[in-house]
Order: sequence, then C-alpha cells, then structure tokens
Amino acid sequence: MDDLRPVTIEDGVVTRPTGPWSSTVHDFLRHLRERGLTCVPEPLEVADGVERLALVEGDSGGNGWWHQHSEAGLRSAAAMLRRIHDASLGWTPPTGAVLQEPVAVVGDGEQVWCHGDVGPWNMVWHGDEAVALIDWDFLHRGPRIDDVSYALQWFTPARDDALALDWHHFPEVPDRGARVRAFLDEYGDLPPFDVPETIARRMEATMALELRIARAGIEPQRTWVAEGSQERSAAEVQ
Repeated sequence: MDDLRPVTIEDGVVTRPTGPWSSTVHDFLRHLRERGLTCVPEPLEVADGVERLALVEGDSGGNGWWHQHSEAGLRSAAAMLRRIHDASLGWTPPTGAVLQEPVAVVGDGEQVWCHGDVGPWNMVWHGDEAVALIDWDFLHRGPRIDDVSYALQWFTPARDDALALDWHHFPEVPDRGARVRAFLDEYGDLPPFDVPETIARRMEATMALELRIARAGIEPQRTWVAEGSQERSAAEVQ
C-alpha cells in the first residue's frame, strides 16, 4: 500500500480511490476483455469514491523489475503491449467520457489508445512472462510510439549506469542497444524513429503532465515535485 494513494487487496479484489476518469477506464477495460484479452484487469465496480477490479495474481510494483532483465521478459512485455494496442482500435469512449489531461504525444502514425505509464512496475509477471498491464489512470489517445518510447525509457533503461545497477537492479550494465532492438523487434511494424531523441521528448511530456497534476494538489505527484522530481528528470533528459 502507498500511503499517498491507498490501495487494498482482499478476497481477490483490488480497491483503489477513484478519479473522474475511472468509469471511462472501466469501459475501456471491458472493451479489451470483450476482445478476448485477459492481460488487463477485470473491472468490477466504480462506486462511493472507490473502484474495484479483480486481482491479477503475480509480481508487480517494486517486484516487477527483476522479471524484465532477461530478453524473454523484455520481449514478453513488448508483445503484450502490441496486443493491447491492436485490441484498443475499436473502442469508442462512452458519452460523457472523462480522461486525464493527455500528455503531449510524440511521433506520427496510427492512433491507438495508450496506457501512458508503461513500466515493469505496472505489469504483472509470472517468471519471465508479462501477464497483465495494470493501473490505467493515464489512458489517452495517441500514436503507438507514445507508449513505446515511454516503455523504452524504463525497459532499456535509458538511464545512466549507476541507476541501471542500483535502481533497476541489473546484475551488470545492460547492453542498451540490444535491448532496444529486441523490444522494437518484438513489438513489430513501427515506422523508423530516432530512439534517444524520442525518449527525451516523451520524458519532457511526462514532466509537464506531472507538474500540472502536482499544481492541482494531487498525490503522489505533489509530493514528488516537492521532493525535486522535476530537477532530477530534467538532468536525465540532458
């Protein structure tokens, strides 16, 4: 549980505080599941200031980092993201739909429905297999490369050696080029793009969104910004 955003799990049900977008997200998740995808949570209810979803068993959150160190785990994550993007194409938001203010999308190409926060912590893992993508609060419309570039920041990782070892828990400095190629190969069929430049632009869009949310007094972004997240992120972009 995060004290800034309490989540409880009981009898196979995850209960989280709602946002104005929760009902819209549940509609989207129902769409994906009706298309045969079991790699997103089953939405159960939005009522009385909380949302309830069926628990997907496995490792996630901080325990997710180790599962994507291998090429098999990395490719599994990319393949799952591709399946979700493909299945998202037929969804039309319901009347009165509410989404968080979207990030500034990067790149051109086919528009899909993006997760907006694709990282190992938001996936559920069984060994080296990514079995679900959870926490859809940042659902938004955008090109595929929007989610892909965000994911590459964290799965490559597009960060310095010290963070790769200490924060991402790699046993040795990873071959970043090989990991980028493996992720993109498994996702498949993307137009060519400048990987470092696109990741950097996506990081800047993430920073802008975080700052807007923090200024609205919303947690945990308010605390992150107060503790210097914007300055740290700007240094990483450089």
